[in-house]
Amino acid sequence: MQTSRTVEILVGIFIALGMAAFFMLAMKVSNITAFAETDTYRLQARFDNIGGLKERSPVRIGGVRIGRVESINYDDEQLEAIVNLRINSQHKRIPDDSAASIYTAGLLGEQYISLEPGGSEEFYADGDTIDETQSAFVLERMVGKFLIQEAENSERR
Repeated sequence: MQTSRTVEILVGIFIALGMAAFFMLAMKVSNITAFAETDTYRLQARFDNIGGLKERSPVRIGGVRIGRVESINYDDEQLEAIVNLRINSQHKRIPDDSAASIYTAGLLGEQYISLEPGGSEEFYADGDTIDETQSAFVLERMVGKFLIQEAENSERR
């Protein structure tokens, strides 16, 4: 009787550990790594096309994550996407002539914003806007252009 109870307790602990591991994996996959916000400041960038960029996507410099995308809005007057970034306060020395580009991690991976530091002696502060941006590379648009060009070439023959 006692060994049966011990086995039940061990199985319960094993299942609880498995559920905790599954929960941590789900948080990692969904980009939710912390429940509390750290000390951050905000930057804003405007793009013609953001592709598949999402809220909570990483912001990186040299491959190192320094922040996340906080929100994405659309400006009806300028016809641009407005991307609000939250940058960790420990990274306060980002030159104010830095450029922001949207890249894809791997062939089919998530999209992220990469900041390319400039050479200015001045640094971005809370609420500043990144002026130099490069929109996302949209594979579907490139394939569409290629197919149209091939169709035009075949008609000429």
